[in-house]
Amino acid sequence: MPKPKVVLVVGTRPEAIKVAPVVLALRKSDAIETILVSTGQHREILHSALAAFGVSPDYDLDIMQHGQTLSQVTCRALAGLDSLMAELEPAMMVAQGDTTTTFVAALNAFYRRIPFAHVEAGLRTETVQNPFPEEFNRRAAGLIADLHFPPTDWSADNLRREGKDPSTIFVCGNTGIDAVQQTAAQTQADWFPEHKGRVVLLTTHRRENWGEPQAQIARAALRLVNEFEDVLLVVAMHPNPVVRETLLPILGDHPRIRCIEPPDYAPFVKLMQRSFLILSDSGGVQEEAPAFGIPVLVLRDTTERPEGVTAGTAKLVGTEESVIYAAGKLLLKDESAYKSMANAVSPYGDGRASERIRYIILRRLGIESPPETMWI
Repeated sequence: MPKPKVVLVVGTRPEAIKVAPVVLALRKSDAIETILVSTGQHREILHSALAAFGVSPDYDLDIMQHGQTLSQVTCRALAGLDSLMAELEPAMMVAQGDTTTTFVAALNAFYRRIPFAHVEAGLRTETVQNPFPEEFNRRAAGLIADLHFPPTDWSADNLRREGKDPSTIFVCGNTGIDAVQQTAAQTQADWFPEHKGRVVLLTTHRRENWGEPQAQIARAALRLVNEFEDVLLVVAMHPNPVVRETLLPILGDHPRIRCIEPPDYAPFVKLMQRSFLILSDSGGVQEEAPAFGIPVLVLRDTTERPEGVTAGTAKLVGTEESVIYAAGKLLLKDESAYKSMANAVSPYGDGRASERIRYIILRRLGIESPPETMWI
């Protein structure tokens, strides 16, 4: 008898990072065939992220085109996945998070009546319009999913309130914590050894922040560098030219600012560890940085990861220049304010989320494996 096939679908760098530990966990089982498919939504940086874990796609749909719209991404990814799934006939499809690739994978699984598992399920904000289009993507994936893997009790409660069957909800912790712990333990990198002061890391890429919001973010960061002479600002530049056209004119010509190409995942983990403070609109960074005791100022008006804000590891500051500047100044100037965030306990996991997901998937397929206790 052929082994049941479990297909995991990724399209972007954050997905690759969070799915790679699940791929490695599933491949420990000889009872299934684990297949990784890339839509190629963010092709180059996705492949480098997977390479950090010794993983590469078994299939690459290579849908990326310059300047394509969300509709074009959706249509091309759906057509490519549909053709491939007709050939593979998997027993289960798995996707992570809230990208267009995730939505398309869920939709294709629904059309082909393939059981669908959603990793990092249950994250929610108050309106489907923000963040755009991620909030819609994850809600739509939740409508279709047969297995929900929320990272925390808060996200599991969201699913229960929406009427999801409690027997399909399994709190596993966040696979991003698996990824960051594995990578930190295996990677050697020394960022800016010549700089003896503090490093502030800035990452911003979200669509809702394009234009004036990112300009305000950049101006706030510039004010912090100018006020604190021991600070080196490191800006990990997203490859999207829309982002670069806003940030570089403001931040690109200062002796204590480094606008760098986006590092591969493993060096980026070490860059986070090197940082004193992080300013970011990245969901992954909100989860990963607290694992190292690094405070995060979240450059968004809403977040689907309120657990970090509640725990004190992150603070929601939005995109207004004066608010970002004031929050950053407080942490750079007030040692007690800094320690209250740096010493807060991360609520996102213990590094075993992928093992829990493997156990539940195998059980769903009728395959015995050593049981795993869910994340509390």
